[in-house]
Amino acid sequence: MRLFITGGAGFIGSNFIRHVLSAHPDWQVVNLDALTYAGNLGNLEDVSSDGRYRFRKGDITRPEDVKACLDPQPDAIVNFAAESHVDRSIEDASSFVRTNVMGTQVLLEAARRHKVDRFLQVSTDEVYGSLGPSGAFREDSPLQPNSPYAASKAGADLLVRSYQETFKLDTVITRCSNNYGPYQFPEKLIPLMLLNALDDKELPVYGDGLYTRDWIHVDDHCRALVQALVKGRSGAVYNIGAEQEEKNIDIVKRILDEVDKPRSLIRFVKDRPGHDRRYAIDARRARTELDWNPQVDFAQGLRQTIDWYRNNPSWVDQVRSGEYQNYYRRMYDQRDQTLSTLE
Repeated sequence: MRLFITGGAGFIGSNFIRHVLSAHPDWQVVNLDALTYAGNLGNLEDVSSDGRYRFRKGDITRPEDVKACLDPQPDAIVNFAAESHVDRSIEDASSFVRTNVMGTQVLLEAARRHKVDRFLQVSTDEVYGSLGPSGAFREDSPLQPNSPYAASKAGADLLVRSYQETFKLDTVITRCSNNYGPYQFPEKLIPLMLLNALDDKELPVYGDGLYTRDWIHVDDHCRALVQALVKGRSGAVYNIGAEQEEKNIDIVKRILDEVDKPRSLIRFVKDRPGHDRRYAIDARRARTELDWNPQVDFAQGLRQTIDWYRNNPSWVDQVRSGEYQNYYRRMYDQRDQTLSTLE
């Protein structure tokens, strides 16, 4: 199978490429990535010399960049390319609309014109909004996004649906819960808290820290995506989650305990606007139709993730330089809204 993958130099995309090349020796991959702040060719250094893998630098909003990746003709397009951080979307939503909505439309049009066999849209459970204390998101749950990021992904999902219905393009949408694992950019919760703890820096926690997320190891997500690609029903949506709910504050405490750092490093800061309280995934359709089940227990996966970051200091130093430091100061260092410190 020939895959055209967008955003493959990011966290999930790079893990997916590595998984595909390892598990499917006869598959080939073309990776188009704009290499924005979270795109890093260092994530794929170990496969860069593989003859089945080819990288092209480009932007999915530019039709000419996309067209250059369609010769030879791919069997499928897998769209990971996205601006993906809620805090950044609150600062400025324009790049989220441009990449996540307009870029997806460019890809869909290319898939339609070139008669690509399948289009896989990698989306997020955040399009569903926020849950109360019970229940879980199903594929037929209403789309109620509460952040500019989530709204842009919901818009992209609806575009994918429209191309299925209007043009009969073969599409599948996956909506996954929170991922963790190696190569994740340190603006996200687990690597941010871990790396601050290792450096004896304060760990900034939004609000009361009781926000709950459903966590899945990126390797389990990648296995599910392959199954959706080869087994998914045309036009279907699949929720992907490991049904491992954890409160943010409990994860932070667990990280501190794992690296033998004091909980007094926790600092509660002013909450994010529109912060969704709880996510949970009902993944029964994916388990049944895709013959998939998650394999990585959260406690085991978290320890493996901690070990990976500890054992890859050069990667960490590279991604935390430059723009990341400016972003961190904007988000945390310059805030004077500290609420309390946990003893």
